[in-house]
Amino acid sequence: MLGLRGGRHTNRPELVEKYGFDVKFAYHMVRLGVQGVEMLETGRVTLPIPEPWASWLRGLRRGEHSMAEALAAAGELEGRLRDLVDTSRLPEYPDRAWGDAWLVEAHQRAWREPASAAV
Repeated sequence: MLGLRGGRHTNRPELVEKYGFDVKFAYHMVRLGVQGVEMLETGRVTLPIPEPWASWLRGLRRGEHSMAEALAAAGELEGRLRDLVDTSRLPEYPDRAWGDAWLVEAHQRAWREPASAAV
């Protein structure tokens, strides 16, 4: 977010120059926290992201929030995530067999459908 990545500069130096930090990176950092909290609280992720976070995140992408605000939001969300991990009803590990079977079936269904139906 500060323009450095493993000793290399960010792929978005124009954002760092314009806003002082990589607002796209900051957006994704906070978005992942928002979605992680929702997942641990409800067992699902709502798309598109509901308000008030949707507007706040768009504002962050437009440079309307400071780096300090982004870091504060991420820090609060990280704290909530740490607390929720201990109380979440989600299983400790994903059901990989179910996910794999679903993915294979979804691909096979898409391949069976005519090209016009997939559009």
